[in-house]
Amino acid sequence: MFLRSLLAPSRPASSACVGGHRCPDILELDAGDFAVIGADITEIAIDKLPPGSGCGPNERIVRIPRSVLTHAKPNIPDPT
Repeated sequence: MFLRSLLAPSRPASSACVGGHRCPDILELDAGDFAVIGADITEIAIDKLPPGSGCGPNERIVRIPRSVLTHAKPNIPDPT
């Protein structure tokens, strides 16, 4: 299912969250998609989505810190 974290090993040591877990995170899946671990902000954000955006009944809006995405950026593959 999960191929790799896009943050490890470049993730700063200070990024461990409660319980010593390495979160939030962006994970590459074996099917080529990505999974995001972050704070679920669906309830407070769903009514504030910009025009053209939506959140289906089986989806959640997840917040990740800017630093998580910028640290993962070099490991995100180019489109094929």
